[in-house]
Amino acid sequence: MKVVSRQNWLLVALAQLVLVACLGLLLRYLLVAPIEGLNYKYLLHAHSHVALLGWLYTAVMVVLLLVFLPPGLRTKKTYTWQFWLSQAAVLGMLLSFPVQGYAAASITFSTAHLLLNYWFIYQFLKDANRAGVGRFSQQLSFRFIKAALFFLAVSSLGPWSLGPVMATGHSGGSLYYNAIYFYLHFQYNGWFTFAVLGLFFWLLEQHGLGVSRKKGNLIFRLLFWSFMPAFLLSVLWTQPAAWVYWAGGASGMAQVVAVLLLLVHVWPVRQKLKLLFTGLSGGVFWLAVAAFIAKNLLQLMTALPYIADIAYRFRYLIIAYLHLVLIGFISFFLFAFMGKQGWLQLQTNKSLWGMGLFLLGFIATEALLFLQGALFWWEAGAIPYYHELLFGVSIFLPAGMLLFFMSQWKDKMQVC
Repeated sequence: MKVVSRQNWLLVALAQLVLVACLGLLLRYLLVAPIEGLNYKYLLHAHSHVALLGWLYTAVMVVLLLVFLPPGLRTKKTYTWQFWLSQAAVLGMLLSFPVQGYAAASITFSTAHLLLNYWFIYQFLKDANRAGVGRFSQQLSFRFIKAALFFLAVSSLGPWSLGPVMATGHSGGSLYYNAIYFYLHFQYNGWFTFAVLGLFFWLLEQHGLGVSRKKGNLIFRLLFWSFMPAFLLSVLWTQPAAWVYWAGGASGMAQVVAVLLLLVHVWPVRQKLKLLFTGLSGGVFWLAVAAFIAKNLLQLMTALPYIADIAYRFRYLIIAYLHLVLIGFISFFLFAFMGKQGWLQLQTNKSLWGMGLFLLGFIATEALLFLQGALFWWEAGAIPYYHELLFGVSIFLPAGMLLFFMSQWKDKMQVC
């Protein structure tokens, strides 16, 4: 099996991002003109699961194989089975969630994906150890990757706990939602964030820009040990005891300090980074950096009871924050990284137009979401025709990603 087949798997991930964008557009249309027979909550479940498990999980899985494993290991049939079985599980969720929400079929497919996660973690770490990954030049980057995989495994405790929580009559209560927030926290703040940081440090190591071992270990320890208590920031909506706010705030501050240390290192080599990320790759990379900084600052702000209450009461701000992290930080970094490695083509006219439209849709929707949340906070009322405006600018997201996907598909077909 050729290495290029693994790169072609990225097209499958992109196709699912197109589906995610289309589902998001449909959700926003339902707020303008509800369609009989379509359940908004059920569609939202499908949208979120395909986003996390179809697009992001698939993309990160493939990139980790390509970056850290040698050809003789990453082309094993084991990974082929894992890849296509995970795609089948995502397809099952895509078809079952819109029809029944959380029920037998959708729970079966999501459970199957959790089990496949465990299989991938075990096999990847086993093969990485066999190849000697992380023993020499990749020590810091692979440390972040191992932490990411650890958080991926721990995140599954959230879904596993839902059964007992619902069986004891707490469905829809604070335990139920905190189990979901636990899963989300360990997914996007843990698994995906640490994977992205691992890939970033890998680039620095590959190009001789790596941090010193002492500084790198300090950044890692600050982020790792502050990450887990940072979950407390996700439960402040329950208005817990004062010590929870203090503990959450301390963890948020430690993460901001770690980010500042990282920026202090990156600032002197920023010109060299500009040479690594040129053209469109450079644009989306620096946007991802800005989103990462904003993510950590906003997270720290939620340690304040007043801000935590605002974030809980105004759903628009929560949606804007999640999109900032999942699209603005994680997805745009992946685009920049894959473009830098030559696995995605970001310089053709179609890819430029496609990503440009997607960027336009992202920035416009974020602006509307944050503005509407702020207006409600200031008790200034709703933006006139808000849902119509949000739907209108959201069209750029699936349109842009579809055009970008088509440009990548055409490029791969020409290579073949």
